[in-house]
Formats: sequence, structure tokens, C-alpha cells
Amino acid sequence: MSGDLHLENIETPDGVSCFNCEACCCRLLVMLDDDDLARGVPHGLLEEDEWGGVVMRQDEEGWCAAVDRDTMLCSIHPRRPQVCRDFEEGSYQCREERALYGLVDAPLSTGAGAL
Repeated sequence: MSGDLHLENIETPDGVSCFNCEACCCRLLVMLDDDDLARGVPHGLLEEDEWGGVVMRQDEEGWCAAVDRDTMLCSIHPRRPQVCRDFEEGSYQCREERALYGLVDAPLSTGAGAL
């Protein structure tokens, strides 16, 4: 399984990195579509939500079941769902989630000066 871990450490210009984060994005609900399922997301990491959709399973603390809690890295990175691929390191959404967890000062509005 460790061969699947994402080990890139690409710093963004403002210093935001997945390696200086507590993976707060990995506590968001992740819905999957047919393409995600075809990509090979392991079925043991999936569950059905209350509306019948397929989502990534979360543990009792709300963490995505694919997060290796020792390394804070995604254990299925090459097969991760599209929404995870689109949630880019250092993006506005990333900085907003980090700010909600007190990890970085980030603009929380889409007004002037927002990323």
C-alpha cells in the first residue's frame, strides 16, 4: 500500500503545502461518480450516503478513510476521485479550508483581493 502514497512536496509561492497541513480537505464529504468508480477507487473505502449517492467512507472523526493518518497522505492518490484532483494545493478552496482550521490566514470572501 505504501507504494500508492503521494510523496510530492511542491510548495506554492505563499508556502502552502500539503506537507504543512493537517489534511483538512480530507475531512470534507467526497461524492463519487461513475468515472471515479471506473478509476478503481477501492470499494472498501466507499459507502452510500442518505440520498443513495456513493461517497468516500469517513472514520468516526470525519477523516476520509483513504488518508493514512501516520503520514497524512492519500493512500490511493493515483486513483483518487476527480473532486480530490480538482481541489488544488494552494487554491482558494484549499486556503479557505486551512483558514477554517486556523492553519493559514486566507481570504474567506470572493471580493476584491480574493485568490
